[in-house]
Amino acid sequence: MKIAIASGKGGTGKTTLATNLAIVGAARADSVAYLDCDVEEPNGHLFLNPTIQQRTPVHLPIPKVLAEKCDHCGKCAQACMFNALVWLGKKEPLVFPELCHGCGACTLACPNDAIVEEPREIGVVESGMSGDLRFVRGLMNVGEAKSPPVIRAVREAAPDVTWQILDAPPGTSCPVVAAVRHCDYALLVTEPTPFGLHDLKLAVVAIRQIGLPFAVVINRADPNDDRVERYCAAENIPVLLSIPDDRRVAEAYSRGELMVDAVPELRAALSALWERIEKEVTRSATVGE
Repeated sequence: MKIAIASGKGGTGKTTLATNLAIVGAARADSVAYLDCDVEEPNGHLFLNPTIQQRTPVHLPIPKVLAEKCDHCGKCAQACMFNALVWLGKKEPLVFPELCHGCGACTLACPNDAIVEEPREIGVVESGMSGDLRFVRGLMNVGEAKSPPVIRAVREAAPDVTWQILDAPPGTSCPVVAAVRHCDYALLVTEPTPFGLHDLKLAVVAIRQIGLPFAVVINRADPNDDRVERYCAAENIPVLLSIPDDRRVAEAYSRGELMVDAVPELRAALSALWERIEKEVTRSATVGE
């Protein structure tokens, strides 16, 4: 089972939920892996303190024009929808590696085999263990602009386990789609604020477009503010857990500690959440059939 933990905006507690849920799940399930797909700024390791056992570079195939074979037809530049190649008329095309998505269209379009692909390192995937929990994270190189290739590398490096907990990037753009696509279920983490609700609505639209079954977890829940609950009720979205606004959680976070260790009663709450996820995934699979 692949469970994505996502959010419409940063700072809602997505990584807090993902890391703690993974730890609780590892104590319940046969095997669990935590995948940190927030490759631009991964921070799950701060709470899980894994022992890294393997580091694998992530490469993107970048075109190189062979001047001796190029007849300056410009078909490679015409085929590139990302403008990574520019046709210069009677000179060989100019390549912009930072814009290239490594799709290979230019190589296929060239009638003279004048383009070869060379690997360009854009990040790294690290794998290890945190107790009984498998740990995988991606990290983009400084200055890189495209995270989906690194996210896909993280997912490909996932070990063969019963459960995967994917800590997705915040927002609703391409990196989020790369992280949550082909998952079995998604938890959208939000907070009872105007910004939290606004961006939750955007995330709901995105997840529904993908066609992924999902539910909501409210972090820093305020008993005097039910705006998120009312929205979810109106949209028929299940709210599986409300985490109270507890100073002990914030203090544990600032120290890089798990909230289930700082607030023991939350361990039982997350264990119950795990059970509800199992039921929701089973129900969604049955409806899908």
